[in-house]
Amino acid sequence: MARLMRALMIDGTRSAGVRDVPVPVPGPGQVTVDVHRVGICGTDVELFTRELPYFEQGKSRFPLCPGHEWCGTVSAAGTGVDPRWVGERVTGDTMLGCGRCRRCATGRHHVCADRREIGIAGWPGALAEKLLVPVGSLYRLPAAVDDRAGALVEPGGNALRAVRAAQAAAGTRLLVWGPGSIGLLATAFAAAASADVHVVGPDPGREELAKSFGASRYWTTGEPPPGTYDAVIDATTDEAVPALALRSAEPAGRVVFIGLSRKASLVDTREVALNDLTVTGILGASAGLASAIEHYADGRVDPGPLAQVVVGLDRAALALAGRLDPGAGTKIHVDPRL
Repeated sequence: MARLMRALMIDGTRSAGVRDVPVPVPGPGQVTVDVHRVGICGTDVELFTRELPYFEQGKSRFPLCPGHEWCGTVSAAGTGVDPRWVGERVTGDTMLGCGRCRRCATGRHHVCADRREIGIAGWPGALAEKLLVPVGSLYRLPAAVDDRAGALVEPGGNALRAVRAAQAAAGTRLLVWGPGSIGLLATAFAAAASADVHVVGPDPGREELAKSFGASRYWTTGEPPPGTYDAVIDATTDEAVPALALRSAEPAGRVVFIGLSRKASLVDTREVALNDLTVTGILGASAGLASAIEHYADGRVDPGPLAQVVVGLDRAALALAGRLDPGAGTKIHVDPRL
């Protein structure tokens, strides 16, 4: 009889609970990880509410085990895997490309047409006691990166990619729309690069947290900044913000879209052409994971204040339903060992 473990399963729209499922056994090139921490993000909530477009596209389907922001310790290795991985603290890439197509061969596995996404599309996630992953997707975590930071590497990689696309550096004036986890991490990475960062939020509630992450000024949507910026990052889910982001950018500036609105956003592309703007979209953390770990390890960025509440698997469904208070942070963390 197969060994069982506890996992959070989303069975249908707004229906989730802890179930007993078979313990994953690593095949060739795979490892099993004992999960220590998992972050719950907006994508997980959209899986729970069935608002994620992947359902309509046939990429996601119920039942599924969510969780793609994670860290843990390798506990078993399949054939062909260096046994020295066992016992290592790790996190991993969410995007699992096919490994055969041109995109994968040119380092763009995160947009592989046949990719699977851990905890989102075609691959069980980390809201479970154990997680199965390909060894090639793993990143070792140094001792200086604790479990809380380890489970914030994936959002950090996303934020760092956005900051790089904005070309934030000393002398750059950057505006970040959205003081959620990605927006605040982008603020921290940009501040670490000596950019002058301003943040816009729906209300003053996140001003103190934004400034602790390096923002020099905080604005609200009711009183937005009057000027323009060298670069703008939209890290919101508000369909009205992409148009505002374009108007916030200096001519010949850069605009980065990493937030996903639940409704289609409308922008006037004439503003892009007539202002000679460079516009970039960001999907996934893949190319930013290693550098995010380095920033955390050497202290340039401390992501810890984002996740101040930790619960066990039994309360994870409440977090998905928005019924748990993240306190002074932005994110609920789950420890399956509790």
